[in-house]
Amino acid sequence: MSTPSELDPLPLTGERTVPDIARENYWFRRHEAVYEMLSPAGNELCENRVVLEAGSGEGYGANLLARRARAVFALDYDQQAIAHTRAKYPAVTAVRGNLAQLPFRSDSIDVVVNLQVIEHLWDQIGFLRECRRALKSGGTLIVSTPNRITFSPGRDVPLNPFHTKEFAPAELWDLMAEAGFQVASMAGLYHGPRLAGLDSRHPGGLIGAQTELALSGEPWPDELLDAVSSITTKDFDFEARGRDDVDRLDDCLDLIAFGTKA
Repeated sequence: MSTPSELDPLPLTGERTVPDIARENYWFRRHEAVYEMLSPAGNELCENRVVLEAGSGEGYGANLLARRARAVFALDYDQQAIAHTRAKYPAVTAVRGNLAQLPFRSDSIDVVVNLQVIEHLWDQIGFLRECRRALKSGGTLIVSTPNRITFSPGRDVPLNPFHTKEFAPAELWDLMAEAGFQVASMAGLYHGPRLAGLDSRHPGGLIGAQTELALSGEPWPDELLDAVSSITTKDFDFEARGRDDVDRLDDCLDLIAFGTKA
């Protein structure tokens, strides 16, 4: 039986996003939009597949994937997150483990989903090779991560202190290929028209306004809080590219890469 503490909202740590916090809503919806792209009816990527979410955090994303998948394993190292996932999301199987050595047999998983996690890892190529080991032949790896060019512009060292290394579109494509994946395509996440309109009403855009307040500790203006709390996943757009024109994603916010184990 679940205890109240296990069902309590997880605290914000800077390494994960969680639902139902008004000031966090922009980042939560930006993450959730990618899960929704992977889980709607008609999307065959996870349809009736055995899916592993490597780095599942609060568990909301694994729960969304479970709508279409045959089985979903939510893997995370944080014991509190695993207990929370088990209590709140019974449709998924929560497993505690290290992403450096996935606790799954070789050739046992149809799809590995790794969203907004790889930038936190120290051995990124080693992790990708672990994903390839666990995947069945023909299995799919889906990786999303902030675009280095727009997330930490002009820097080799990430602005986010929890990030070890960020990638530009071509860099992520080449890293997955080096790990042995056939990369079929890459998508970029962008602000849609309504978010672009909200950006124009705040100095530095929505991201800049939120970042400035987070650093200063100043109270949020009502207008900004109302704007951030109103955002939904439908406010984000996606654009897909192949290897020959992947550089056209250089201005996107997040990268979503799709690789296949040959």
